[in-house]
Amino acid sequence: MLNLTPRYTCTRIDELPAALQPLAAQSFTLARLYAGRGITVPDELETGLSGLLPAEMLHGVTEAVRLLDVAIDEGQRILIVGDFDCDGATSTALMMRALTKMGAVVDFLVPDRFKYGYGLTPEIVELGIKTYKPDMIVTVDNGISSHDGVARAQADGITVIITDHHLTTKETPPAEAVVNPNQLDCNFSSKALVGVGVAFYVLGRLAKLRREAGKSSVQVSQYLDLVALGTIADVGVLDKNNRILVHHGLNAIRQGRCSLGILALLEQAGRDPKQLQAQDFGFVLGPRINAAGRMDNIRIGIECLLTDDWSTAQRLAQELEQLNRTRRHVEGEMRAQADIIVQALAATDSNADESDETFIQPKTEKSAIDNQNRSIILYQDDWHQGVIGIVAGRLKESHYLPSIVFAPADTERTGDDDAIKGSARSIAGVHIRDAIEQVAERYPDLISHFGGHAMAAGLTIKRRNFDGFVTAFNDVMAQMDEEVFAEQKFTDGPLQAADFSLYFAEHLANASIWGHGFAPPIFDGVFEVLSFKILKDKHLKLSLRYPEVQYPIEAIQFNFDSSAWDYRAEKVHVLFQLDINEWNGKQSLQLMVKDLALVKETVEESK
Repeated sequence: MLNLTPRYTCTRIDELPAALQPLAAQSFTLARLYAGRGITVPDELETGLSGLLPAEMLHGVTEAVRLLDVAIDEGQRILIVGDFDCDGATSTALMMRALTKMGAVVDFLVPDRFKYGYGLTPEIVELGIKTYKPDMIVTVDNGISSHDGVARAQADGITVIITDHHLTTKETPPAEAVVNPNQLDCNFSSKALVGVGVAFYVLGRLAKLRREAGKSSVQVSQYLDLVALGTIADVGVLDKNNRILVHHGLNAIRQGRCSLGILALLEQAGRDPKQLQAQDFGFVLGPRINAAGRMDNIRIGIECLLTDDWSTAQRLAQELEQLNRTRRHVEGEMRAQADIIVQALAATDSNADESDETFIQPKTEKSAIDNQNRSIILYQDDWHQGVIGIVAGRLKESHYLPSIVFAPADTERTGDDDAIKGSARSIAGVHIRDAIEQVAERYPDLISHFGGHAMAAGLTIKRRNFDGFVTAFNDVMAQMDEEVFAEQKFTDGPLQAADFSLYFAEHLANASIWGHGFAPPIFDGVFEVLSFKILKDKHLKLSLRYPEVQYPIEAIQFNFDSSAWDYRAEKVHVLFQLDINEWNGKQSLQLMVKDLALVKETVEESK
């Protein structure tokens, strides 16, 4: 049997929060799902825009809006400085669209990650001055750590407004206005806004101010498609506030009221906008936008989101599709190399007590798995920095360890004193940004730059400091409780027989915005095996029977280890998500198997 952790253990309606009991009379499963995600009153499930937190709670928003209002009225040149991921792209596109409609003179600039790195650096400010001669710079999705860049802009008399969401434990830069729910003195009760969410709040407040003053304004809610895309793609926690934003953006796209670029990207992916789900922002749209920043320049992605010409949108979406294919190819090669390195290092560790032989690392390669198996940290001279975050994420998923993958900042410069950039991905219980900060505090000369979130972070070090960083990071990991590194697999428990239906699967998909921080429903149960097939030597397809369900239930597990299957299996314990399979215009219920265990007692009896 699988070792699973129940999200919620109640088995009767009267055990649910009182406010959810009327819902339970209609669907006990749905009420139990909500309770397991901390919902105690129906108000927390409301999706109206009136339920959004007020903008006035954001520290710095009033001054930011005042400055922007004056800049528009006086025809000042405003330069938006964005970031090279999907959140940065949607934030930039949102600012450009809304400010232009309000009459602003506005341009945008996004750092090329391969030349300038991240944030409002002095070099980016100088490029902005040379190219656009701005009177005001507004950052989106960056800037909270950019003290030097702010100083460089102010030295030329440029007003700086920072809008960001990244964490910081230090004083904010002395910009004319800083809006960030995660800055030290902000009491905004949701800390989960991503960059595009912060931009939305600033623009919404600005639009209201100008509308009330009888000035040119805009309904910023018409751009919630961009807010939804950026929020999910940046893995924003789906608290009530973010669920409302994503709900309305998703509905806008389903109804065709959205950026033509989004529709063109969906066309490239062969997806019907009317059938779009929240997770498609992260798995379909986000990677295509991100591919521009990873492999070339995010400007292509921003222009795709900005164009109002369908043929231009199609052309740019096609470019992004090709970049995404290139990204997948590069990622595949790097993942294969990383897997070989990890296996070799693990073998070395396991043989350390039995042999004097050691694993000789190639000259260009630096790698480490700490001896307590609490992290994976890899580097190679020829790795592509645009893909290291994805590879780190895959390693984290497959090994359930905090993983950091480094690549050269410049592949032409790989000497010991040259910079290498790392991308970190973490597991629940390990706040990766804070862990890196602990290293930086203990060894001030080890890390050049760092920043990020609890689950993802980035850093820059000198190549010669790789081994020192590995040792220092693993020292931090060694202080953590061992239980943190044991993966917990959660379940929402068994389904009722009536829930195995197309109606319930569709109802469930649309019952909320599911995702990070509001986990998609996942169930488990013991099923009788009616038949099985191994497809393409790596996918397990099952036909199952469940008590009191009068028809076979189809299930599939992708990338299944076929050697783990026993053809005599009569029963299986399955962890699964409900899915609707579409084939030749017909829909059928399908279980997406996330984990599976043979019910061995049955197998033994059949011998």
